[in-house]
Amino acid sequence: MIGRLNHVAIVVPDLAAATAVYAETLGAKVSAPLDLPDHGVTTVFVELPNTKIELLHPLDESSPIAGFLAKNPSGGMHHVCYEVDDIYAARDQLKAQGARVLGDGEPKPGAHGKPVLFLHPKDFAGTLVELEQV
Repeated sequence: MIGRLNHVAIVVPDLAAATAVYAETLGAKVSAPLDLPDHGVTTVFVELPNTKIELLHPLDESSPIAGFLAKNPSGGMHHVCYEVDDIYAARDQLKAQGARVLGDGEPKPGAHGKPVLFLHPKDFAGTLVELEQV
């Protein structure tokens, strides 16, 4: 069902500083910051030859990741994102197998404008999983 690893997301307390580390210190190509109000985050993508790193920062205190930063002030790994061909078929198959889809279960546009869903970390070895339709 899952395809390639699309990205690993890291929550950061200072988006500009984290972006500078990847761009200037590590020499990576990074995107401009993009606000995603539907998800409550600002994101920057770090391009790697085989995948991407997504740097996440809360848009405001109501952001779902604001609580993550409160518990982890230095930031840290937040989720992994896998590609799927058909997000609805993947969702339905996972739900039939007992996996929990977060939110209302309906895909929302992600940072790339493609539909995404998140799966409960307790169902996936303690890791929050994002699925993105490609």
